[in-house]
Amino acid sequence: MTNIQRPVLAQQDVELLRLLATGLPLESVARRLDMSERTVRRRIRHVCDEIGVSTRIEAVVWAVRTGLL
Repeated sequence: MTNIQRPVLAQQDVELLRLLATGLPLESVARRLDMSERTVRRRIRHVCDEIGVSTRIEAVVWAVRTGLL
């Protein structure tokens, strides 16, 4: 049995995933993180690339399944 390492995400990325998991629209997520919507979209893409998923929904599911959220 192999021990698969979970990618290390910045605390801000974990907070982003937590807010996405609540179902908030991107505009609200951006306001809470004090970022532009464009920056939020860029961070989502970065997180998705980092963990190997294609969508923000998959990213949230990944975070829950791995125990991050």
